[in-house]
Amino acid sequence: MISVALDGPAGAGKSTIAREAARRLGFLHVDTGALYRAIGLDALRRGGDPKDPAQVIPCLEETQITLDFAPEGQRIFLRGEDVSQAIRTPEASMAASAVSAMPEVRQFLLELQRDLARKHDVIMDGRDIGTVVLPGAAVKIFLTADPKERAMRRYKELVAKGEPVEFDTVLREVEERDYNDSHRAVAPLCQAEDAWLCDTTGLTLEGSIQAVVDHVRQKSGVTG
Repeated sequence: MISVALDGPAGAGKSTIAREAARRLGFLHVDTGALYRAIGLDALRRGGDPKDPAQVIPCLEETQITLDFAPEGQRIFLRGEDVSQAIRTPEASMAASAVSAMPEVRQFLLELQRDLARKHDVIMDGRDIGTVVLPGAAVKIFLTADPKERAMRRYKELVAKGEPVEFDTVLREVEERDYNDSHRAVAPLCQAEDAWLCDTTGLTLEGSIQAVVDHVRQKSGVTG
């Protein structure tokens, strides 16, 4: 099996790029951020504080998260409910950042992620895939872009969904997420030493996808 670890900050387009790159290569796309979003969403729905380990960790044993890989992409289920859309709100994003700082949450999800890589050719995207989850991945990519460009991409995405948002608010949330993810004590966001840096600032979506696909083919020998 071939594993591709694709890491990067919030709003870098990891999931969109990884999903299409995986389709072109015939790989499975695993969006690990969705797993943390699901746990964050669960905490919010329980009325708890996602930043409080005492309110999050005891509930992990009751948390049932499953993934389904359909032709149209990954779907995520929380206790049998499809929450693939519900986890994409700004609130769920910030909650995901909070719970992902907890070692117990990361350990809870670690084996699920590694098991998928053992069974499939995968492009797995997240923030610590190349450094922690799959340190032996055949290909490692660190995908990034200027914070303002990442915020604009997220802003346009939310506006298209009818969300009442302001650009300055989205930019502030992106910068806060960057700081939280890169300064957490456990598995902080950072570029693996052997990862290829792919800066998509100024690139079109198609250009970004093709750059990733070309790199994976070059490093892995895959011709699909």
